[in-house]
Amino acid sequence: MRRLAELKDAVGIWSKLEDDAKTAEELCDLLAEDEDPSFRESLAADVQSLVAELARLQFQLTLQGPYDGRNAILAIHAGAGGTESQDWAQMLLRMYLRWAERRGFQTEVLDSSPGEEVGLKSAMVEVKGRHVYGYLKAERGVHRLVRLSPFDANHLRHTSFALVEVLPEAEKDIDISINPDDLRIDYFRASGAGGQNVQKNSTAVRLVHQPTNITVAVQNERSQRQNRETAMKILLARLMEIEVQKRAEEQARLKGEHISAGWGNQIRSYVLHPYKLVKDHRTGFESRSPGDILDGDLDDLIGSYLTHSVGQRSS
Repeated sequence: MRRLAELKDAVGIWSKLEDDAKTAEELCDLLAEDEDPSFRESLAADVQSLVAELARLQFQLTLQGPYDGRNAILAIHAGAGGTESQDWAQMLLRMYLRWAERRGFQTEVLDSSPGEEVGLKSAMVEVKGRHVYGYLKAERGVHRLVRLSPFDANHLRHTSFALVEVLPEAEKDIDISINPDDLRIDYFRASGAGGQNVQKNSTAVRLVHQPTNITVAVQNERSQRQNRETAMKILLARLMEIEVQKRAEEQARLKGEHISAGWGNQIRSYVLHPYKLVKDHRTGFESRSPGDILDGDLDDLIGSYLTHSVGQRSS
């Protein structure tokens, strides 16, 4: 029923655009008989609006993957480099939260591990909205930051790395089933701040999926039940990501293409010194405004990747 509602909405949007285009065409015919400047300006504005809407809808056609319409779970992991990379991980988290806010998406931090001094060792965020996974899949990979370190007494230039994972949210009754006998569940006391109840009781939960050896630990909530539900949600998403990778590898094998297994590929560099530049190494897209991008202005970067990916598939 949800899929049917989405398709009806899509048909309605394109039908309205078609009707608006026909109306504009009729008004253009009238323009030949009426030279009123205000009428001409109004019609020109309507046509520009139609062109912009058409471009937006054409771009959405790039989001045709089997899971593109779903919510997503985004995970950020600080790389080697201690304080520098942990601060970079927190900068990335802020960037994605601001991007989601700009687009009207809902976000919830499912779990986070604070850095030893500043920043984050890791964080996991659920992002909800239309085509969230379709957009955020452009962000998977290693992100590199070059800047003058605010933590270096000599103010030297440092390079930091962080890994971003993006998982499509699993639908429990459709895609993935878990045999309870395959799960090992451990309960332990939360290590971070969270109030008296969290500190004294074993509210934190660790799930181990024994066939795949995937381990998920969650301790953010005060309730053991809430932590267990969140851990199960993350586990389902990770299992579905494994299935997605298996299918992609099989398709590539049939096509004779080479797919690099695992994460490890540097997808983007954010250079703040000695010059200002953000470059996506997969598409060649560049921006001279890293401040705007780190403040959540990611649409052009994401759009260039999705358009590039569609071009590669069609060729």
